[in-house]
Amino acid sequence: MGRVKLNRREFVKTTTAAASALASAPVVKNVLGANDKLIVGVIGPGGPPYAQGRNVMRSFLRQGAEVAAICDVYSPHAEEANAEAGGKAEILKDYRKLLERKDIDAVIIGTPDHWHALPTIHACQAGKHVYVEKPLATSIGEGRKMVEAARKYNRVVQGGTQHRSGPHFKRVEELVQGGILGEITAVRAWNMGNSYPAGIGNPPDSDPPPGLDWDMWLGPASKVPYNPNRFLRGNFRWFWDYAGGLMTDWGVHWIDTIHQCMHVEAPKSVCASGGKLALQDNRETPDTLEVVYEYPGWVLIYSMSQCVNRGIDAKGGGIQFYGTDATLYADRGQYELFPREIRKGTADESVLSYNMDPIRGRGLDQGTPHARNFIDSVRGLATPNADVEICHRSSTAAILGNIAYAVGRKLYWDASKEEFIGDPDANKHLVKPYRAPWSLDTI
Repeated sequence: MGRVKLNRREFVKTTTAAASALASAPVVKNVLGANDKLIVGVIGPGGPPYAQGRNVMRSFLRQGAEVAAICDVYSPHAEEANAEAGGKAEILKDYRKLLERKDIDAVIIGTPDHWHALPTIHACQAGKHVYVEKPLATSIGEGRKMVEAARKYNRVVQGGTQHRSGPHFKRVEELVQGGILGEITAVRAWNMGNSYPAGIGNPPDSDPPPGLDWDMWLGPASKVPYNPNRFLRGNFRWFWDYAGGLMTDWGVHWIDTIHQCMHVEAPKSVCASGGKLALQDNRETPDTLEVVYEYPGWVLIYSMSQCVNRGIDAKGGGIQFYGTDATLYADRGQYELFPREIRKGTADESVLSYNMDPIRGRGLDQGTPHARNFIDSVRGLATPNADVEICHRSSTAAILGNIAYAVGRKLYWDASKEEFIGDPDANKHLVKPYRAPWSLDTI
């Protein structure tokens, strides 16, 4: 098995030079004119019910973009996406052929997570701008190489953390930064659901379905027999070779929003506990996980379970900012500020008043403005709301949770060097092995 061409010395050297606060997005050269049509290629549109690549494609189409080529290793998915895009796109199975087209300005990468890094890097080298789904990568080393490629080739690379373009999340940021919550010492995020006991089931290995290039789907991941759960219905998320469970699926979204609202980039430490405790299926990632991050002056707790019948405050997911004067809840559909109660006498007496009025707001579409922001950035009219460096930082925090779970101890993080402090065993998890002939060549 081949390994990533990135040793520890190279990794520390490159990250130290690049990691002083969030890097600003580049000034893009050769931008489109304000009235020029954006020509895009789609790599990994996927299929229902978890076809996020196709969802992003639809957002681009609504903004007037034209899809010139579609690449998917499973022919039915490519053909379905082509039909939605107008039926005129070239259909390919190797993304490198798509990148050879000179007419394509930008690519949408909606592949499984283990295929985010290489197409992004190769697209930047080919002069394309990139919209890549979250998490940015499956390892911290991959993510840093993606940032380097974007900067070296002066490309716009936008991560799919679309909360950054949501107007109501901006309002949440304003409330947090405005001080109305008082002193914030804790933030909680969670994802709760119940698929007990069968989960995704235990289908046997089998031959790949007609039209699927299974070896290409695996790409840099380990060579294993085809199994439906590794491919269909987005279940790839529950296998370590391709993703990182809910921690890097939904967790990245919540962590990114918390970073945005709290104006932070990285935690100081992380610890995690959990496991596959109840589900009786062939997934590898935990069905229950608690991760505690320490940031300067406050802590973040991320909780997830796939075997509970009621989420926190009866909500399946969201964020709560806990302040001394108020608590603020936010998810994709809403935000609500809960004032501190002011009581007189014993706790059994009625609430007399609150220290402020409640504040409520509804969520708005985030995907469409996120696509709009990317297109405007390619045209030189804006900078990416979820620039590759920002998305890398949020994805890194989520990956740290999985590494802490893997090693089973509290870890201390040096964000400037992107390495664990005094823990060489944990640092082995910063890069992942790649199966030959795939490798991350030096940028």
